[in-house]
This record gives sequence, C-alpha cells and structure tokens, in this order.
Amino acid sequence: MSPLAVLTGIIMGSAVTITIGLAMVLVVFLSMSGEYAGFASEYGSLIKSFSLFLALSFVSSYAFIGVLRETRWRWWAQAATWAVVLAMVAHYWPQ
Repeated sequence: MSPLAVLTGIIMGSAVTITIGLAMVLVVFLSMSGEYAGFASEYGSLIKSFSLFLALSFVSSYAFIGVLRETRWRWWAQAATWAVVLAMVAHYWPQ
C-alpha cells in the first residue's frame, strides 16, 4: 500500500468516525430537545459540522478506493478530498 493510500485511509477513517459520532449527538439532541431548550441554539453548528464531515467522509472514501484500485480519476478524488479539508480548516480556523 502506498503512503498516499495510508494517509487517505487515515483521513477517511477519522472522518467516518467523527461523522458517526456527530450523528449520534444529533439523535440525542433531537430526542432531548423537548426537555432542554438550550439544545435549540446548538443545532446550527451541529448540522454544519455534521455536513462538513459527511462530505469529507464521502470524498475521502472515493479517493481511498481510487488510490487502491489505481483508477484514472483518483487524482480528482484526491483533489476533492484536500479541497474539503481546506474548507474545513477555513471553517474552523479562529477568526
């Protein structure tokens, strides 16, 4: 396995794990929102984070498959992965 495949696999695994964790938090927030009104103010940032990590999960999964199979489109998938990573850095970077 190439170093690029290992790096892409680490990014993919981390993104999928965080996405699943955020989905679980979203389910808890939805089930508990009737009892705790303070959760309502957190939905926006939670959904943004979930969406960003879901996008990263999808593009990094395609990039990982592309690198392993050595497809022609693997470089486009890698570019998409790094574009989403840069978008996430821009989103989370302190102002």
